[in-house]
Amino acid sequence: MRLMKLDWKTNMEDVKLDKIFKACDIRGVYPTELNKEISYKLGQAIVDKYKCKTLIVGRDKRKSSPVLFKALVEGVISLGCDVIDIGYTTTPLFYHSLGESKADGGVMITASHNPSRFNGFKINLKGVIPLNTEQLLEIKEIVKTKSIRKSKKKGRVTKKDFSTNYFEKILKYAKFKKKIKIVVDTSNAMSYPVVKKLLSKLPVKSYFINQKIDFEHAKHEANPLKIETLKDLQKEVLLKKADLGICFDGDGDRIGFVDEKGKVISLDLITAVISKELLTKKIKIISDLRSSKIVKEVVLENNGVFVESMVGHTYIKRKMREINAVFAGEVSGHYYFSEFYFSECPLLVLVMILNLIEKQPFSNIIKPFKKYFRTEEINFRVLNADKKIRRIKQIYSRLPNAKISTKDGLKVEYRDWWFSLRKSNTEDLLRLNLEADTKLLMKEKQKEVSDLIY
Repeated sequence: MRLMKLDWKTNMEDVKLDKIFKACDIRGVYPTELNKEISYKLGQAIVDKYKCKTLIVGRDKRKSSPVLFKALVEGVISLGCDVIDIGYTTTPLFYHSLGESKADGGVMITASHNPSRFNGFKINLKGVIPLNTEQLLEIKEIVKTKSIRKSKKKGRVTKKDFSTNYFEKILKYAKFKKKIKIVVDTSNAMSYPVVKKLLSKLPVKSYFINQKIDFEHAKHEANPLKIETLKDLQKEVLLKKADLGICFDGDGDRIGFVDEKGKVISLDLITAVISKELLTKKIKIISDLRSSKIVKEVVLENNGVFVESMVGHTYIKRKMREINAVFAGEVSGHYYFSEFYFSECPLLVLVMILNLIEKQPFSNIIKPFKKYFRTEEINFRVLNADKKIRRIKQIYSRLPNAKISTKDGLKVEYRDWWFSLRKSNTEDLLRLNLEADTKLLMKEKQKEVSDLIY
């Protein structure tokens, strides 16, 4: 494999490392915040810190990904560590590849749903264990300050495909026989080849939209959590009289749903649906603290064990391992399975939903779970997010009957409503989630909390 010659004389003090190192991964604008020099030093830092002999590396198809890939690989092999190149791929398939291999760790080059000018790195150790915030900070310090000598012997780069077993594991869950019609929006991002291959092996009539991989000219933001990104999908579901619509994010680790009536489904309700299907025996299930309380109710009513987690894939994956949870779901559309190395597998969620809608419309399946009224996730740009959270906590601490948690930002719970207010792990935003027993109460409390934020 031919790699570029690079000049590593960048002054790391001039690079905004504090901005690109997030709570769960590394993300920044290319090349002003994140560049090939950082990528090279990052490759070296991972090998140096964890004494890696082999690393798996995958990437999405942003314009900057080949540059960052080559630089990262050059850094890795400069210390004698081998690289297994799995090519352009989705993040879930990257996780599976790392789990199936004997590699000491892996790096996925992607910025997920962020616009094309961004890129980033998701770093995992052997066993598909993501670096936590503290470990990322340690890597940041190595990138910033440490000069690492090259090894006399360079590592090798080989290519390998781990996808065969990935599809086999998912397909064994498929039970439906009836031909189901679905519309798939892959958001001009990474999921199209993977989803197309899976659906070709199932009794499905599929219609794809926005299937061309083109981050630069994407039709919409690759974020199924935002209702405005699902408008094309809603229209196409109605036009094709489809049984289901699905949408994927940029790196393919999140999935969103639209029912046969063109209605967007809240993604925590999918957590509840999948939980009920899995609860044929007593198992542990996790949801993030933004999720509807219907998730907890479903788990407990079906003799499961419910655990609430902080938001973010690193926190949930570590919690799953800690308590040996079988399944976890987030409001954002991340769904995790212990069978898939405690990582996301949206295609398995899709297969499980297809099994259900063979027997009845998706709107009927979801209806019993639509018990409460919740806002979309509302984002606020504020000057001092921590100060805002502290002030709002003080206000509700003085009010009666409020249950207050500061495990992840601020969560305030009452008998008939609750809200969560927290800083984003990936963007400079303050995020509000709120749910109430009635629509009127939801609107009233949304205004109350929003006014306090402003």
